[in-house]
Amino acid sequence: MIWLTWRQFRVQAAAAYSLLAVAAAVLLVAGRPLPGSGVTRLAPADGTLYSAGIVAVYGLPALVGVFWGAPLVSRELEAGTHRLVWNQGVTRTRWLVTKVAVTGLAATAAAGLLSLAVTWWAGPLDAASRPDTIRPAGPTLPDAVSFAARISPLVFGARGIVPVGHAAFAFVLGVAAGILLRRAVPAMAVTLTVFAAVQVVVPFAVRPHMVPADRQTVTITMANISKLGVNGTGGLEELAVAEPPGSWGLANETVDTAGRAVTAPSWVADCARPPGQAADPEADEACFARLAGLGYRQRVTYHPADRFWALQGIETALFLALAALLTWLCVRWTRTRLP
Repeated sequence: MIWLTWRQFRVQAAAAYSLLAVAAAVLLVAGRPLPGSGVTRLAPADGTLYSAGIVAVYGLPALVGVFWGAPLVSRELEAGTHRLVWNQGVTRTRWLVTKVAVTGLAATAAAGLLSLAVTWWAGPLDAASRPDTIRPAGPTLPDAVSFAARISPLVFGARGIVPVGHAAFAFVLGVAAGILLRRAVPAMAVTLTVFAAVQVVVPFAVRPHMVPADRQTVTITMANISKLGVNGTGGLEELAVAEPPGSWGLANETVDTAGRAVTAPSWVADCARPPGQAADPEADEACFARLAGLGYRQRVTYHPADRFWALQGIETALFLALAALLTWLCVRWTRTRLP
């Protein structure tokens, strides 16, 4: 059964691993951007590789689910070729488990290798987002573009071991859709839709609550304020202070003396000077000192940078558990519902 599965899958596996080898070669030839720590901005020449790496690591699990998982069983069900195997002494369970194990291991290994290559290449940038190495943003490189911390929602899923969990889940999701729908194309569409929805929901609705977040309540000053937005009518639109370097900010809200989230007084908008107007540090400090004197503070809720691997482990375990549950359901459906 293993030999048969390999014969059916070898062309796809060879194509995928060839592309992986090409991607790794490109990263090796390009070299790691700005070796060493302390960089806070990325040169445009490396920006394309940086963005492409994120897209590739996110895209691979989806491709695995759509093109490897969904057709794995559904095509045999459509063509009726599964009966040829079942009539030769191979049980339904062995047939399904062997196909899922061989193809699924190849899928997760491919995701792991790609994530390893991208994580290695982006290592200097990720190191620069940690609190012990970060430097204040500034004009370090002309015409450069900025990059996010590795624990931020977008980068987090393209680093470390999480892509392995994503690939395992997407692959088994595709197999389950194929068994339920028994048609390849609808199963591929359902797999892509469900997996994309999960990739949107998990970073913003599940990941922030995997570990209790840290909180800091600080006085608002000219030194720590990061955003002071004013709308077209001159009213205060946004107020935020700088979050700990390399962290993932979940909330940045103004609170009163009782600790309740409130909107800062409208006159705070006058603390922001219009573009072109000369700075007046004494007046600005007095403006924020008045705010602090009324008891207003800023409360920041965040996950610190050193929580990266803890969140990686929890999320990977979550997706592997979902993949194991779906695999069990697939085995039950194959044994009891397939004709």
